Amino acid sequence: MTFPDPAASDPWSVPTPPPPVSPMGPGPVIVQVGDMGVTSTVVHTPAGDIPLAGSTWTVNDYWHNEQKIPTWAIIAAIVGFCVVPVFSLLFLLVKVNIPRGTVQVTVTNATRQYVARIPVTDQSQVTYVHQQVNYVRSLAAL
Repeated sequence: MTFPDPAASDPWSVPTPPPPVSPMGPGPVIVQVGDMGVTSTVVHTPAGDIPLAGSTWTVNDYWHNEQKIPTWAIIAAIVGFCVVPVFSLLFLLVKVNIPRGTVQVTVTNATRQYVARIPVTDQSQVTYVHQQVNYVRSLAAL
């Protein structure tokens, strides 16, 4: 004995969508550069796929050092002002350099172009992004 499907008889029911298909087409991701995934044939970007063969890659560094008074120096100046007012203000002269910025990676192939901005806080991160892009350039030349 078979029973009727209650969802099939209900005109207001919404059909179940098929399971999502992975947007990462053929092959595994070899290198991840920011929000771009690179396979052996395609560069997957949030804006769509770009063919890897014949692509051009450029890297631009946009980072700088920002000066800031550390928290411990502000606290020491406030606490020390009650004890030795004049000399405690010298703590406010202490500055710390904080490197900040982005590395901009651009991939271009024919009329398609995508720009990824990767936040960096250290020179080693900048070097790592350059190494990744150099590796992808060697893959694109094959």
